[in-house]
Amino acid sequence: MKKLLTSKVFWGLMLVIGGLILLLESIGILEGSDIFWIAILGITGILFLVALATNPGAWWAAIPGVCLLGIALGIGLGAYTNVSGGIIGAVILGGIGASFVLVYLLQRSHWWAIIPGGVLITLAIVAGMEGGDNGLLSGGIFLAGLGLTFALVALLPNQTGRMTWAWIPAGILLLLAGLVFANIGEFFNYIWPVALILGGGFLLWRAMRGQKKQ
Repeated sequence: MKKLLTSKVFWGLMLVIGGLILLLESIGILEGSDIFWIAILGITGILFLVALATNPGAWWAAIPGVCLLGIALGIGLGAYTNVSGGIIGAVILGGIGASFVLVYLLQRSHWWAIIPGGVLITLAIVAGMEGGDNGLLSGGIFLAGLGLTFALVALLPNQTGRMTWAWIPAGILLLLAGLVFANIGEFFNYIWPVALILGGGFLLWRAMRGQKKQ
């Protein structure tokens, strides 16, 4: 499997076939090439994930594997359903973000993967929002997502030690998100309850963690 994925012949053939199909479609000889791209991207993505499953040390394969499957799904939704472009973008961005989350889950030392994973998943949420023309709401969710991403960097375990520095950008971004939400009347009444729930959940998590150490 690894030899196939690193084979110049395999990738050369894929590029030549893809180029020919695009050319034939451009001059009107061929139509409906979506199924080809869905199949190629999906199969290639699966090959990367199979390589990952057979060699857990090849964590890098998670990124192209999940990304390609997400893109294939996005193309399929665009070609065969009536979903909006925002949903398609959310699926593709979410797939790319999920690939980085998988990298962290496979290798806890790769804590850096939490950041692009969280950012891309946040962008996916913003892109997929119905009625996302509310700039304040989208901006608030984006800032909150970034803040929670850095909070996860600080909270989640990794092999290099606690990343306490991440609380600084997390706090700043979450504060900015709170200020943005405070300017949206319908969300104002939800800010403090959510803040209390998150704060209480954090204290409970710390308490349970302390009991396990004892």
